[in-house]
Order: sequence, then structure tokens, then C-alpha cells
Amino acid sequence: MEYQEFLCAIERELNKQLKEGTKARLYSTIKNNGKERTGVLIEQEGSNIGPTIYLEGFYEKYKEKTDFALIVSELLEVYDSVKCTEVIQECQFDDYNVMREKIVFKVIHYEKNKEMLDQIPHVRYLDLAIVFYILLEAGENGMATILIKKEHLELWGISLDCLYEIAEKNAIKLLPAQFMSMRQAVKDLLQEQGEEEMELEEETENEVMYILTNSLKNFGAACLAYPHVLEMIANMLQENFYLLPSSVHEVIIVPESKSMEENEMNNMVVDVNATQLEIEDVLSDHVYFYNAKEGKLQMNR
Repeated sequence: MEYQEFLCAIERELNKQLKEGTKARLYSTIKNNGKERTGVLIEQEGSNIGPTIYLEGFYEKYKEKTDFALIVSELLEVYDSVKCTEVIQECQFDDYNVMREKIVFKVIHYEKNKEMLDQIPHVRYLDLAIVFYILLEAGENGMATILIKKEHLELWGISLDCLYEIAEKNAIKLLPAQFMSMRQAVKDLLQEQGEEEMELEEETENEVMYILTNSLKNFGAACLAYPHVLEMIANMLQENFYLLPSSVHEVIIVPESKSMEENEMNNMVVDVNATQLEIEDVLSDHVYFYNAKEGKLQMNR
């Protein structure tokens, strides 16, 4: 089957197998960095929140000769694990007092998302943009979110400054920053995946790389814009540091005394973005430098 045929077949088969009152329909959207993605949106009667499961990866499995019935079965398992349990009435989205405790923010690249940014409230941060979303539900299986648009501000009768202030407070509380050595991050990842731990040397004062993300490790690069976080990292390291934008979900911190040449690190970021990341997960193509004396993040040293 060609891709479009595959999509239609998935939609038909899911609708045959889903319980009564639950419907599947194809859905396309423009994601971060202008990436268009197609998925299946599964909506349950009585709920106006439904997960979208993107299908590009499943089509690759199909092309690799995975049985179509197995793919449908896997999609149903994914749906069961990520379906949102919270029901929010339409009128609740209109009520700022209901939504305000769920408003947080993430960071994306400004130029790569310029067209989208025309439609949504945002704050410039160097060559990045801070954008805002409603965190409906979060857990081990992912997040249910709604991107905040300009019409939300008009509906709620609030300013961009007010939105930023409440999002900052909520992000610190709901998605607290996590700072750890690369060694610890690898150890945690292996445990999460249920794999045997690799033999890792004990942590020393000579750590070369650290990870900064949030508690969900989802849109965790936003922590670089949390108040005082970079200042606290500089105090812990007792020096300036470089920040490598490894994805929208996390950034890598390298103490200045342990760093390579800036051009080498820039090349490494570009290479990782081109070969290891989905387009929508790319944050930026160059490193940043935190000047501890000035208490400022800058685009080059």
C-alpha cells in the first residue's frame, strides 16, 4: 500500500475495533519547525480531549513487512496507554480562572517557526521564542497539551506579560528543572528501559557534560529560561559554561574549562540535528555561552 492508502486502511480498521462511542479520524498538523505530520485522532464520546497518534513510524514498520494486523493492535495498545482521562467542558477553556493553573511554556526556534509565531503569543529569547501551552495531563505515557493562541488572550482578557508571569510560576511548580551529570542521565535511562546497567565509573569532580531538562523530560529545554536556573548552575560549577541545544526536550551543559573549541561544538550540534533528531525536535544549530560574571546567556562567547 502507498502511504495514503495505508492511512485510510488504518482509519477504517480502528473504527471497526474501537468500542462504541469512540471514533478514529485522520488528522494532519504543522508541528515545530514547520514539520507536517499525519496521525489518527481518537475521540471518545463525552470527552472533548483525544490523543493523536502519529503514523509515519508505523508506516515504516509496514514497509519493513510488519503484519498490518499487528500494527493495528499496537496502535490500540498505544491509545489505551495514552488516552486522556480528564474531561474538560467547552466552557472551561473560556474561563481563565480554570485554565490559569495549567498554563506553562516551552522554547522553540524563532526563525524556523516565524509563520506559526504570527498566530500565537510569544516572547523573544535570543534567537529562540518562548511559547505557551495548557498542560491538561501529564504522566509516564506522555502529555496532553493545547497550544495557546492569540484568541485565548482575547477571550481571557489578559496581557502577554500576565501570561508569561503565570506560565513561569506554573512551570517551576509543575515541571521543575532537573540538572544531572550525563553519567547519571544514562544510568536513569537504562533503568527506565529495564535494561542492565552498564559499568559506569563513579561520579567525580571532573564531569565533562551535564543535562538540564524538566521532571517529565518533555519540552525540558524550557528550563534554560527558568529564573535563576542558569545562575545556580554557574554557582555549582564555579565557572562559565556552554549550553548545547541537544533538542527541545533537553540541553547539555559543558563547563568552559572542559569544553572543546566553540566551532567544534557548533559542528557537533549541527551534525546531531541532521542525523539523530526528528525535525520537530530540533531547537537550534549552535551553542550558547553563559557568562557567570554578567549573569547572562549569549549566542557566542
